[in-house]
Amino acid sequence: MKKPIYLDYNATTPHDPEVVEAMRPFLEEHFGNPSSSHAYGAKTKEAVETARRQAAALLNCRPEEIVFTSGGTESNNYALKGAAFALRDKGNHIITSQVEHPAVLEVCRFLERQGFKITYVPVDGTGRVRPSDVEQAMTAQTILISIMHANNEVGTLQPVQEIAALAKKRGVLSHTDAAQSAGKIPTRVDALGVDLLSVAGHKLYAPKGIGVLFVRAGVTLEKFMHGAGHESGRRAGTENVLEIAGLGKACEIALRDMEKNETHMRAMRDKLYEGLQSSAGNLRLNGHVDERLPNTLSVGFRGLEAHRLLSGIQDAVAASAGSACHSGEVKISPVLKAMNVPEEWARGTVRFSTGRMTTLVDIQEAVQVVSKAIRPSAAGGKNR
Repeated sequence: MKKPIYLDYNATTPHDPEVVEAMRPFLEEHFGNPSSSHAYGAKTKEAVETARRQAAALLNCRPEEIVFTSGGTESNNYALKGAAFALRDKGNHIITSQVEHPAVLEVCRFLERQGFKITYVPVDGTGRVRPSDVEQAMTAQTILISIMHANNEVGTLQPVQEIAALAKKRGVLSHTDAAQSAGKIPTRVDALGVDLLSVAGHKLYAPKGIGVLFVRAGVTLEKFMHGAGHESGRRAGTENVLEIAGLGKACEIALRDMEKNETHMRAMRDKLYEGLQSSAGNLRLNGHVDERLPNTLSVGFRGLEAHRLLSGIQDAVAASAGSACHSGEVKISPVLKAMNVPEEWARGTVRFSTGRMTTLVDIQEAVQVVSKAIRPSAAGGKNR
């Protein structure tokens, strides 16, 4: 049986074969504890530090500014909680946006219960934060600004560099969730100007359960995990050598092939959009036309319900909906709500995301499958 065409790379990515090979020795042979002083420990310690250098190269930072975590969610938790509790004596105000991933928004809600004040700045119709809104929201009590680099649903890129400059001018820390952008577009911390940046390994062809938090030299965070002095005393726990090695290799590949992969993903995304426009017709592009990830296509099909469409094509095409259906009730994505996408379009929003392995044949077949599934609904009003 033929596997469905995979167009959900923003949800997760397959393991790159080179990543699998880089991990294999630590699954089959090298099992030592990196903290051990003997030869077994030295081998795994070397692997961890090699991966640290590879991750640092992708972000263009120092290896000692890399902290390995269990993934993007932990990185975001550590950045926000670590900064908030370390700087509580200086202020209690944090700024974020209405379109952040739950791994940021839920942390902010937790911090609100701890006495912190959170400002959720709005976005425009393309999903972009206005730097002027961030500047206006800043107060003498502001200690952290966390604005994502790229939105996971619509792909819109945020003006992180400009926001980080505003933060630096006021002596405020800046963080960006780069889970969706790392490996797809440049995420150089010197160019972005941020103090903290989160990476999720499974978004760039590494395993699930591994990530990175960049912590700029001189920035102090409250410890995330207490115990022995792993990760320069920031995060206790014996290192996940197997997956750290995989993430390091994934970072090396991403940096090496970024231009080629970016060009390919954009070409596949645009071919998909052109094909759907031509054959499926009545659709709406969500997000910024230009300032968005090269692989992300969020489109709304007017009058349809995305979950029904995806259910009908799930054996042939894998993608994600921009709304959720629970007990027969369609719940619109908070991101689409924040962008003021009309409900008739939001209910029918589907996110397609291409990747390195996406082929032109995949795109052509996906267009046929989606178009065929839409036509009866559009003609008969089945999902209206």
